[in-house]
Amino acid sequence: MNLPNKLTIARIIMIPLFVAVFYLTVIPYNYIISAGIFVIAAATDFLDGHIARKRNLVTDLGKFLDPIADKVLVSTALIVMILPLGGAQILPFYGAIAVALILARELIISGFRMVAASKGMVIAADKVGKVKTFTQDIAIAVLLVAADINPILYSPFNIAGLVILGIATLLTVISGTECIVKNISVIKTK
Repeated sequence: MNLPNKLTIARIIMIPLFVAVFYLTVIPYNYIISAGIFVIAAATDFLDGHIARKRNLVTDLGKFLDPIADKVLVSTALIVMILPLGGAQILPFYGAIAVALILARELIISGFRMVAASKGMVIAADKVGKVKTFTQDIAIAVLLVAADINPILYSPFNIAGLVILGIATLLTVISGTECIVKNISVIKTK
């Protein structure tokens, strides 16, 4: 197994660790620690792809696992932040709308890519999609740190995280729409 695939598997292993630390409110600064775990896991997403392309180590296993690991990491973080048990409220009720839009886009585009693959087509992530992922990662990290720094829902740091999440949600909708529009031939029938 090559290094990029090991990094992807490490990211998958970090997901339950992230969740465990997130919910262990008896640990001081559990949200900041979970943010650190999240950031390390998210960094492996950028690192594994870079190494795989630079060293010509792209594999079918990597093509399969990498996008799944990324989506499961981000989805898990967003879902647990909607209603943390016994901890600070991280997302207000409308944060659930942002989470729903982000998850819906990921499911739609994943299905779209599966249809494309069945026709022998590959839909690679574009620049907006990569910026979307980076912005989602930043929003999650900022919101987690804000929950420990000042557990009041509308503290300045929390508001900054919510604004970044709003931008990430907008980028999510734009990138999903662009992906479908640019590749509409995938779903057109002859």
